[in-house]
Amino acid sequence: MSDPTEAAIHEFLLANRDSEASFLAEMVRTASDNPPGDCDRHAALTTGLLEGFGLSVERHVVPPDQVRAHGMISVTNLVVRERFGDGPTVALNAHGDVVPPGEGWTHDPYGAEIVDGWLYGRGAAVSKSDIAAYTFALLALRESGAALAGTVELHITYDEESGGELGPRFLLRQGITKPDLAIGPGFSYGIVNAHDGCLHLEVEVTGCSAHAARPFTGVDALEAATAILTALYRDRHGLQRTVSAVPGIGSPQLTVGLIRGGINTNVVPDRVVFRLDRRMIPEERPEVVEADLRRLIGAAAAGFPQAGVTVRRILLARPLTPLPGSERLTAVLQRRAAEVIGEAVPVVGVPLYTDARHYAEAGVPIVLYGAGPRSIEEANAHRADERVPLADLYRATEVVALALLDLLRG
Repeated sequence: MSDPTEAAIHEFLLANRDSEASFLAEMVRTASDNPPGDCDRHAALTTGLLEGFGLSVERHVVPPDQVRAHGMISVTNLVVRERFGDGPTVALNAHGDVVPPGEGWTHDPYGAEIVDGWLYGRGAAVSKSDIAAYTFALLALRESGAALAGTVELHITYDEESGGELGPRFLLRQGITKPDLAIGPGFSYGIVNAHDGCLHLEVEVTGCSAHAARPFTGVDALEAATAILTALYRDRHGLQRTVSAVPGIGSPQLTVGLIRGGINTNVVPDRVVFRLDRRMIPEERPEVVEADLRRLIGAAAAGFPQAGVTVRRILLARPLTPLPGSERLTAVLQRRAAEVIGEAVPVVGVPLYTDARHYAEAGVPIVLYGAGPRSIEEANAHRADERVPLADLYRATEVVALALLDLLRG
């Protein structure tokens, strides 16, 4: 490397690889499952580790009533601000909460075992590895001694698995942070600038119980619910005719993921509740999607006038689309990734939703890039034996550090 600052960044990261892997392992070994969403212990651990690197950590505790309203137990967001001079603020956001491990593991989900260069454990890929990558990218930038104009912020949040309302949205709405640009968690071989939105609706169908020997004396909530479900599944098949123009997104999707109801085998069910997940491509307007679903449900229920039907919105996550300014992020990340990884890294969309939408809704250009292999399947993300290749962790860290260098020295 001819640039002495770039060489200093490379040498620092090379010398601190074991420290970075240990930092990630410590975070994986400390459970932060959501649900149940009791994440303060992990936030305290992470605070201690960051302060051990000489970073100043702000702890922003979310009020308990807001935490309970979102079905969690404790949420403390962490913010680190490293000011290098007057200039733009670039935020690096990653989440410390993780989905519960579930069954089928061949490695301890909290063991942080390293096997053949892969570190295993819940959160290893999503997204504790990004906390490590962003932290060490900042440390490398600080130790390089570069003359820079701007600020780097680390946003470590703890409710991504619950929707991000108490994490990035809380920090932005409370005015705790006002970044000019942001990078969120992703994988090393693609830069994400667009993703799906998501709508969760809960449908409650009520009727009147009756003895199974005389079912006509009651109102069968399940029969009405079945008509609604049939209409929804019919609609689902039609969604495949629409395909997003954004590479990697695909078609809208609809899934009924939860259903409960009934009293006993010999009783006409008086109540059935189910929840549906409607994934929206960037071209769709969430308000239109929700209105169409409510009309479809109402039309299907019209054949059962004695049954009551209530539709409640549980979650609305808007699709992520590129904002002006995000092209600068993608350009520097693409250039630096090609140098570090040795291959072209594409800009793509993904058929899921992330906390990036909260930054975009606040007008902050954001893309996703971080540590990980080529796909969520290869990482076993949200599955048993979640893992991250340490080589990709180190590469992503250097890419992010060099991209920050470009962004803050103009």
